[in-house]
Amino acid sequence: MATVQAVVGSLTAGDRRILTSVNTGASTLSFLGSGFIVLCYLLFKDLRKFSFKLVFFLALSDMLCSFFNLVGDPSNGFFCYAQGYSTHFFCVASFLWTTTIAFTLHRTVVRHKTDVEDLEPMFHLYVWGTSLVMTVMRSIGNDHEHIARLGAWCWTQTGRTGKVVHFITFYAPLWGAIIFNGVTYFQVIRMLNNATRMAVGMSDRALHPDARADMKALNRWGYYPLILIGSWAFGTINRIHDFIEPGHKIFWLSVLDVGMAALMGLFNSIAYGLNSSVRRAIFERLDLLPERVRIWFPKSFKSRGHQQESELVSLKIQDQQ
Repeated sequence: MATVQAVVGSLTAGDRRILTSVNTGASTLSFLGSGFIVLCYLLFKDLRKFSFKLVFFLALSDMLCSFFNLVGDPSNGFFCYAQGYSTHFFCVASFLWTTTIAFTLHRTVVRHKTDVEDLEPMFHLYVWGTSLVMTVMRSIGNDHEHIARLGAWCWTQTGRTGKVVHFITFYAPLWGAIIFNGVTYFQVIRMLNNATRMAVGMSDRALHPDARADMKALNRWGYYPLILIGSWAFGTINRIHDFIEPGHKIFWLSVLDVGMAALMGLFNSIAYGLNSSVRRAIFERLDLLPERVRIWFPKSFKSRGHQQESELVSLKIQDQQ
């Protein structure tokens, strides 16, 4: 991943081993989480709707980013380049897919457009094309070094030119995506909050528990932009510090940098992937299991899935009235 390749410069061998372990553990969790969402999409036909297709491509990008972050051979030039550029490509693709999800929601809810499915080819061109351009541009000023005893990392050593290019090709589109997602979700939440309050007032449901559930479901969208901020805030600070003081690494900041960035796939899989549709599909399959197997699952699983599903169902009913 982009952050891993830049944090090991002046750290001791022991510190590097710790960073390797943090990276391996966090990337494994992200790989399993995003892989689970990909598997659900492939197995459950009722999930193959356009809205969840975008989540599928987001999870696929996270899964491949985590995979290439785990594998690599610093003693082999080919695998060194393959790891460095592949992680950069799929990581950029990951946060770009979050902007397509935000754009789709905004176009549907705020602008009342129904042509979002027709935009899928443009989404692919935008995400994969931008990721490719950013990855190719990243090669400017980069010098791949093969360093032993760094686990499965390929460390990219860059001068000031390479660091500037790194900012342009990774952190600039990253924070652009964060700002876009934040503004978009703010507009969506504000509009739906106003619509919900109007519906509550007209139906005299001010204290009805369903109304509170609706508001809770809407407000949860506000946390989506925080995933990227939480995943990359420490990495951004670390890159700025490294640019100002290239010879001095802060170990605890490097740990947070590597760990939080590697967990992005897990965070996305939980926030975007484990929605009511996925839980409902899983619960329906659990109901097909023999009774002697189902008794081992907590009874709250099924009731909780139906409760969360009803959070958005009631909104649809209100829109039809």
